[in-house]
Amino acid sequence: MADIKKKETGQQWFYSDTVKEHFLHPHNMANEDKLIDEMRPNAMGEVGSPACGDVMKMWLHIDDGRIKKCLWRTFGCASAIASTSVLSEMVTEKGGMTLEEAEKIRPKDIIKRLGGLPPLKVHCSVLGDQALRAAIADYKKKAE
Repeated sequence: MADIKKKETGQQWFYSDTVKEHFLHPHNMANEDKLIDEMRPNAMGEVGSPACGDVMKMWLHIDDGRIKKCLWRTFGCASAIASTSVLSEMVTEKGGMTLEEAEKIRPKDIIKRLGGLPPLKVHCSVLGDQALRAAIADYKKKAE
């Protein structure tokens, strides 16, 4: 576990190696518009507020009822980045989750996959979860 000291309170925060890996080397992060175009997304979700600093965009490519690709961008903290990185893997591994399976994912599932988050950072796992739900809702609306 990596140990990072929070200056304001002197409190010790412990991040798992999984959090550290996904923060330092985010998986499926869309750092170029070209990647998004090549992905051919058919769903997009955006959540957060630029005023408070946390904004998340997520693009999905859904084929045959399964999430085949997931790209994302965020302006958020290390925990938000790591949470969304691992979420992007969760929804696309093993041939991709169905929309129904993906809708059942909860922040606690993301936190478990990360090996935990400090209590003060648990709320960061919600941003990716909300972006995923917004993208799925976008897909369903377009399919009507």
